Amino acid sequence: MSTSLVMYILMAVVGAGAGIGVYELIRRMSDGAKRAQLEDQARQLTQNAQREAENIVREAKLESKDLVFQSKAELEKEQKARLAELSTAERRLVQREETIDKRSAAIDKRDGEAQKRELDLTKREEKLGAKEVACAQAERDHREALERVAGLTADEARKQLLLGMESQARLEAAGIAKRTLEEARENAEREAREIITGSIQRVVRDYVSESTISVVPIPNDAMKGRIIGREGRNIRAIEAATGIDLIIDETPEAVIISGFDPLRREIAKVSLERLMQDGRIHPTRIEEIVEKVKVEIDKLMYEEAEKIIFELGLSDFHPELIKVLGRLKYRTSYGQNNLYHAREAAYICGMMASELGLDVRLARRGALLHDIGKAVSHEEEGPHAMLGAEIAKKYGESEKIVNAIAAHHEQVEPICPESVLVAAAEALSAARPGARREALESYVKRLEKLESLAHAQKGVQKAYAIQAGREIRVIVRQEDVTDTESFQLSRDLAKKIEQELTYPGQIKVTVIRESRYIEYAK
Repeated sequence: MSTSLVMYILMAVVGAGAGIGVYELIRRMSDGAKRAQLEDQARQLTQNAQREAENIVREAKLESKDLVFQSKAELEKEQKARLAELSTAERRLVQREETIDKRSAAIDKRDGEAQKRELDLTKREEKLGAKEVACAQAERDHREALERVAGLTADEARKQLLLGMESQARLEAAGIAKRTLEEARENAEREAREIITGSIQRVVRDYVSESTISVVPIPNDAMKGRIIGREGRNIRAIEAATGIDLIIDETPEAVIISGFDPLRREIAKVSLERLMQDGRIHPTRIEEIVEKVKVEIDKLMYEEAEKIIFELGLSDFHPELIKVLGRLKYRTSYGQNNLYHAREAAYICGMMASELGLDVRLARRGALLHDIGKAVSHEEEGPHAMLGAEIAKKYGESEKIVNAIAAHHEQVEPICPESVLVAAAEALSAARPGARREALESYVKRLEKLESLAHAQKGVQKAYAIQAGREIRVIVRQEDVTDTESFQLSRDLAKKIEQELTYPGQIKVTVIRESRYIEYAK
């Protein structure tokens, strides 16, 4: 068993060795075939590469030949173009040379002509110099001859001529100034007249108050006895409480209240009406009624002032200032109610300010307050314009309002156009027909003073105050006053009137100079 096993093992070993040898032989034979195959492939690749390289070389040679050919063609083309440009440039140079030659020839010709002209000018200058010398000598001889004939030197004649021209120029300047001033005045007067007329027509009202008396109707004459009272105690109590006079005369069913203070007259009138309605007329009751009426009148004045302020579209007034303004309801000037005069002036001033493009509210406010000083002028000393300015300043009014009040009678200089408008509106409201009543005596004196101022001027023959003192017409002597002097006389007289007369509105000065030439045929 062991021998056979060994044999098997030996056989197996021998078989394995033989198998390994056969495998190695087969492997080597297979590697040789593969190597031969790879060598064939390498030879084929080498051959293919050589063929492609030869093809590439041939193509490169062909392409290089094409490039060389194209380069030669382009060079030839560029050479031809350059040759053409050179030929063109040569032609241009030739043309320029020809042009330069022509110009140089023309310049040479001009130089010759210029030299010729220069010689001619030199000769002419010499001739003109000789002529100037001869003219100067002739002028001297002529001037000496004229001086001998006229008896004046040239300087003296020049001075006389200049004096004559200066005098003539002054006359012409005065004439031009006169015409210019007249035209400007006509245009300004026309525009101002339109503005003023339109303003006044829109607010004209009749508010002239009774001067000194008020009439109280009574139910019957028996009431007169009750008003007088036992031994006149009632009438004395009324007069003592109100400060006015009661006139009880033969006038049927009426009692007259007399006094220069409209406020006291109003208090007395209302108190008397209340007493007659109440029926109890005795000193104690009289004092009670008068005190109540005073309080009611104060309230009425305040409400009336507030009403006018509202009508004018104004606001922001100090309450105390409204009280002072309301007191103007019972103050008059030349019979004109001061409160309604202030309202009218405010309307006029506001309209003019609107037409002129100024501050309408400022103009109305200044005009409404311009106479506020009259409410206290009977209690304090000083011009009412300055008193009013102090009151307005005290109660917080602006600087322009204070100036408008103080300047409306020209006691201070205006600082704004609205101040000037306030003064103009005040004068218009006071001067229009029906606004005031003036005593006949003072009216006549003003006219006489106006005429006397005109007669005092040099060369005046006659003078007439016309149109209720709104115009003065002056007739001058023709032989004593020239037209230019007449113009100056009108201005001087106007300034004289402004300085020496007090008047409402404005006064027109007209100077008349008449020329008459008379000759007789014999």
